[in-house]
Amino acid sequence: MIAANNPSLKSWIEVSGDSDFPIQNIPFGIIKTGRRQPRMATIIGNTVIDLSVLAELGYFNSVNMDTSVFYMPVINEFMALGKETTRAVRNRISAIFQHNNGELRDNDEHKTQILCDVDDVQLLMPVAVGDYTDFYSSREHATNVGTMFRDPDNALLPNWLHLPVGYHGRASSIVVSGTPIHRPKGQQMPAGAEMPVYGACKLLDFELEMGFVVGKSSQLGQSVSTDEAEDYIFGLCLFNDWSARDIQKWEYVPLGPFLGKSFASSISPWIVTLDALDHFRISGPEQKEPEVLPYLKYEGDKRYNIALEVLLQPEGGEAKTISRSNFKYMYWNMCQQLAHHTVNGCNFNVGDMCASGTISGTTPDSYGSMLELSWRGTKPLPMADGTERKFLKDGDTLILRGFGEKDGLRIGFGEVSGKVLPAT
Repeated sequence: MIAANNPSLKSWIEVSGDSDFPIQNIPFGIIKTGRRQPRMATIIGNTVIDLSVLAELGYFNSVNMDTSVFYMPVINEFMALGKETTRAVRNRISAIFQHNNGELRDNDEHKTQILCDVDDVQLLMPVAVGDYTDFYSSREHATNVGTMFRDPDNALLPNWLHLPVGYHGRASSIVVSGTPIHRPKGQQMPAGAEMPVYGACKLLDFELEMGFVVGKSSQLGQSVSTDEAEDYIFGLCLFNDWSARDIQKWEYVPLGPFLGKSFASSISPWIVTLDALDHFRISGPEQKEPEVLPYLKYEGDKRYNIALEVLLQPEGGEAKTISRSNFKYMYWNMCQQLAHHTVNGCNFNVGDMCASGTISGTTPDSYGSMLELSWRGTKPLPMADGTERKFLKDGDTLILRGFGEKDGLRIGFGEVSGKVLPAT
């Protein structure tokens, strides 16, 4: 067992029972306070821990590492130290904050410099994303979309059960939670029209996804196997891949999504390590009909039981849960996605990000997009204020949450939120 994962650990920092961030989590992110420059931090409960000051005061002297990474405005250089080092850092943080360790607990002067309330910091984009790939790996979602737009009896395209379908997305428009999103503009082809029109998107949607961050580079020409893949995955975050359905429908043939997707994706500010999620591994689906090719076969439990929730809050109104899903609804797991991505020799760089694709469950209340929840607009969703939603309106705020919970241990991601602003 990784020392920091011990379910019996307790912290001298107060942590509520429903917190996403017990001492067993120790995610990594970037904070800004006052006039100080952005720097690395972690969180326990609602208490943010400034890792740069923790290093300044000598608390990482026992770890063989370059502590200058804690002063960086993104966590890329920290991830690049390798899992042996980053795991040692997480174990050291765990030791410092255990309830029976007084080295910092009993030093009020140091605590004043190192600790602050989460409400007193600005949470910034944690990663400099160099490249971004979006997959399409939930069988339930792909079946729903295929049923709506093609033949219900042949909802999945011929390649879907043979490989993790994906496309190269836009990294520059990935933003941190809280960043407002302007309604995109582009071409659309109205029903029955002979010519496209230009204007603001009318069918704005979200997509409930999880993202993983690459923490180890691969070389051009190198293929990473499913057995090796976890060495390259540093951690996960919540991921909202905003979508303009009407723009996407007109443009996607023959090369796939472009303006309908590239305008924005939102991520949660804390990157939860793959190590911290070890407790929530579960087995995957049978992949024998058809049987997957040898390079996509894997051993062990590679899926994760992470409960997911989507809330929609109208402007000035009350937030309402519109979907409850789970990361376990993945036909293709992260190791298969990474192995497929590199099988042609494509290289990964530290900080690259991959998203799961929309995660939909087996029941209508577990679908991961407005497209499915309203079934292409035919089943509007009632809001608490008496209004209805087929797709997102200006002023709406979309909130995604997620956590794993087992044997009394809860590890979560916080939330990712974004408010829809009118088109510029």
